[in-house]
Amino acid sequence: MEGETRTLGSYRLIELLGQGGMGEVWRASHLRLDREAAVKLIRAEALGSAWEASVAKRFEREAQATAKLTSPHTIDIYDFGRAEDGTFYYAMELLDGLDLDVLVRRHGPMPAARVVTLLRQVCESLAEAHHEGLVHRDVKPANIYACRQGLAFDFVKVLDFGLVKPVAADAEEASRLTAEGAIAGSPAFMAPEAALGSSPIDARTDLYALGCVGYWLLTGQLVFPADTSMKMVIFHVQQPPVPPSVRSGFGVPLDLEAALMACLAKSPDDRPQSARELGERLAACACANEWGDAEAADWWRQHVGCAAAPGEADG
Repeated sequence: MEGETRTLGSYRLIELLGQGGMGEVWRASHLRLDREAAVKLIRAEALGSAWEASVAKRFEREAQATAKLTSPHTIDIYDFGRAEDGTFYYAMELLDGLDLDVLVRRHGPMPAARVVTLLRQVCESLAEAHHEGLVHRDVKPANIYACRQGLAFDFVKVLDFGLVKPVAADAEEASRLTAEGAIAGSPAFMAPEAALGSSPIDARTDLYALGCVGYWLLTGQLVFPADTSMKMVIFHVQQPPVPPSVRSGFGVPLDLEAALMACLAKSPDDRPQSARELGERLAACACANEWGDAEAADWWRQHVGCAAAPGEADG
């Protein structure tokens, strides 16, 4: 598309922000409104004929599932459609921030109080999704953004509901929609039941992944580092995690560590039973009020001076 101006629906594509094997994310502007957006698309030529229907269904599901959620901590979806050339696309709010994967890679692990602040906001997003009967199934640092929004800093947005499914979804349909030659989700953040298919996938599966996210924020390390995805999955199923305090360069308060280790329990019954419960537990941590607007604003002014695109393109 270099040198071209292309429109998708009501949006003119301006700048390529990211791409993967099948998808792209573009900075775009609305043709009639003075508003920029991020447009996520999957090109028809990237899909084999056998995959087109299932990918189209998954893409539509992501847009519809996300659009029905109203939490301020869930990405806003503006539009969805399919172009004449078969390209699937949807437009979403353009975020000014960094995803938590990039943030830690660039700036290192975070103090406990900041971790609590970020995770509590993720819990708010997930609590609404779970209340609506939706499980995200791909909670990971790259799908969580810390943003500058209005006058707020460290404002969290959860995105990329591409693997979302209703809790009561038909098993055969779910298998068709997520089959990609591997189990659905990200191995570094995958709950044992998601890897084994041994228990129903529900809200507690997302909370396991969120425990892995918290571990990453505190330590800058994965819960189970491994040189292959399969080894990583096996570790999630079989190995007990090393407490984050052993790996963190910061002090990890006992109450926060206990909350994260509870999320990482192998059995869903031993984890917090809801995002709301986990959020309340995090709010009760002694450090919960030690990172506020002033601390967040100071950090952003010192370390970040650029806008970022919302998420990785699918692929």
